[in-house]
Amino acid sequence: MFVTLVLGCDDHTSLEDPRVFRYNESAAITSLDPAAARSLEHMWLVDQLYDGLVELGPDLSVLPCLAKSWVFDESTLTYQFHLRSNAFFTTGRLVDADDVVFSFERLRDPAVISSGGWILDAVAPNGIVAVNDSTVEMTLKEPYPPFLGLLTTAYGSVVDRKAASLEGYSLRDSPAGSGPFELAWWMSDAGLVLHRHEGYWERDSSGNKLPYLDAVHVDVVQDMGAEFLGLRQGRYDFISGLHPAYMETLLDESGLLRQEFEDELIHHHIPFLKTDYLGVVLDGTTTPEALRKASVRRAMSLALDRRGLAQHLRRNSVTATDHFVPPTMLGKQAVQAVTQNVVRAREILAEAGYPKGQGVGEIVLSTTSDYIDMCAAFQHDWAALGLDVKVDVVPASVHRERVAQGETAMFYKSWLADHADAENFLGLFTEANFSPGGPNYTHYKNRKFELGFDRALLSAARPEARLKEYQILNEMIHRDMPVIPLFHDQVTHFVSHRIEGWQIHPVNRLDLRRVKKR
Repeated sequence: MFVTLVLGCDDHTSLEDPRVFRYNESAAITSLDPAAARSLEHMWLVDQLYDGLVELGPDLSVLPCLAKSWVFDESTLTYQFHLRSNAFFTTGRLVDADDVVFSFERLRDPAVISSGGWILDAVAPNGIVAVNDSTVEMTLKEPYPPFLGLLTTAYGSVVDRKAASLEGYSLRDSPAGSGPFELAWWMSDAGLVLHRHEGYWERDSSGNKLPYLDAVHVDVVQDMGAEFLGLRQGRYDFISGLHPAYMETLLDESGLLRQEFEDELIHHHIPFLKTDYLGVVLDGTTTPEALRKASVRRAMSLALDRRGLAQHLRRNSVTATDHFVPPTMLGKQAVQAVTQNVVRAREILAEAGYPKGQGVGEIVLSTTSDYIDMCAAFQHDWAALGLDVKVDVVPASVHRERVAQGETAMFYKSWLADHADAENFLGLFTEANFSPGGPNYTHYKNRKFELGFDRALLSAARPEARLKEYQILNEMIHRDMPVIPLFHDQVTHFVSHRIEGWQIHPVNRLDLRRVKKR
């Protein structure tokens, strides 16, 4: 049966079949185990095959999933989750509390070698307990408001403990979840097919069973130009992101979908929880003394024509910013306006003791081939201040190592949220996260920042107070500028006109439960 479906997807009739949703992955699918879901293509598939206790809504709120409800006892730092009575694995077993305990403890099992054990760092030893078949308790070591958000990641998926415990059973290629789809066929370098999970628990507002689709077909084609051609020919129903292979073909100079595609495609986009930035290694041996001064970094920030670069080099697929945390994570709807001001930048440099850039010395900016165009533009803008900036283009692996070891004065980097709490972004600037062990590559250190960060995490029961602390911390980073924020990215999807019920998500999750195809 599976072979017939896979082969049938290649002919004209099957491409027109409204029961099957199709998309392409440019990277090979190496595992279907949620404990190893560290890449986007992996997360997308885990989201189809598994459910977690909770899920992240399009507005970044934490919503019930396998847990129909939960309560938090602030005095004991204990979450108590109450499971649904109608959620079944694709194996036919009812999801119970022991499955939840098994799934999370599995993340901490050294034999599993999971990249997701960190989501349980706040949990006390032996802190995950099945109270009864339908109740699970998780006790924290200390207050940690973002904890529920961590459970919405793909790592928080619940697996069938009995199937996963069978001798020789591997979740890598034999999923055992309770999600809206189940695996029908898979070859890691060719693609896979998912079938609708007939026993899935969720229904729409009219009482109709979800998902609406009967199957999902995923190809693995690395050529992005071929992927775009497949979208135009109807082989694929959507593509995600912008790639140079098709960016200028699809979008005009303003970043709008070109008129010739309006009858066949819909351009969906929404702010992404991701920030591109330039970091400065504040204690680096190769960092010029001038660059260690916040005023010099502020001058360099003011000199950048971010809005022009966003339009001309990225077709407005990014939003210019000089603040690090995306605004939606701080309770704000819009990015704070940012403008280029070369005159003021020159004044700040002169006030700092470096008129016309004299005495600053050579600044080396490390980057990869993906950002050559951007870095060349920065170089041009800074030349207007009299600054001598050399762009050092190196392979991605070399760049990662240099940045982690503090072997470059300045670097181009981006930060993508693991969860929807601003702690995820602001944690980059804590002393505990100093590189190479953590992501504080700048080695920024500020006692007031540390105290404010701790206060925010202690405000578990006072979300408004925590949000206020986060806003103050974001402004502190803006003032001290250990990083020069550049852009907040956007989630960009190009979707066939045949698709209804499409939902785009700020962390670029793929939700096909309510998708229909005409």
